Amino acid sequence: MEKQFSVIIERDREGYYVASVPSLRGCHTQAKSLDELIVRIREAIELCLEVEGNDMEPLDFIGVQRVSIAV
Repeated sequence: MEKQFSVIIERDREGYYVASVPSLRGCHTQAKSLDELIVRIREAIELCLEVEGNDMEPLDFIGVQRVSIAV
């Protein structure tokens, strides 16, 4: 059975791509290239599923919204 996960990808100040999976607590990784990031996030998802089990409840992706605050 195949499962799909929403992955959030951002880039940090040093140029690394950072990926996180909101529906899996603690599931994130980073890499210098997008190709390597996809390989690593798949590995991270597999590891998180081993720890959390396959009975996790997936979240429905709605969208991304930027919110500004005064600092």
